Amino acid sequence: FTGDRSGDFLFGALHRAGFANQAESRNRGDGLELRDAFVTAIVRCAPPANRPTADERAECQGWLEAELDLLPQARVAVALGGEAWRQLLRVFRERGLAVPRPAPRFGHGMEAAVGKWTLLGAYHPSQQNTFTGRLTPPMLDAVLARARELACDSA
Repeated sequence: FTGDRSGDFLFGALHRAGFANQAESRNRGDGLELRDAFVTAIVRCAPPANRPTADERAECQGWLEAELDLLPQARVAVALGGEAWRQLLRVFRERGLAVPRPAPRFGHGMEAAVGKWTLLGAYHPSQQNTFTGRLTPPMLDAVLARARELACDSA
């Protein structure tokens, strides 16, 4: 997300929610610091047509799992988009957590309790979503405010 419009949208929201010390990130050394937040991706490549393939998700799943292992105190995950939502549910299920059946469907503002985690859904801050108004700053702000509320309740 660093250095692009999607990042500007996301980091602006993280800043407004108190999760970031500044509203944008232009490069690795620009001073951005996240507080009580971690940003990752379900795949490490730029997928064709902005949709990761099953092979790409499987290839990168170990990275996501390793990052989750580095965050033992984390209790809230905000999935930016349906692909992230489904991948996190897949990882949780494979780790033996009780994912509800049927699996919770993605939607902006949706919540799902899975073991120690609360999974929150938010539309991805892609230009396709932000330029069309499918995702607005107040919409993302509301999800991040809920994330903060849940994180504080579980602390």
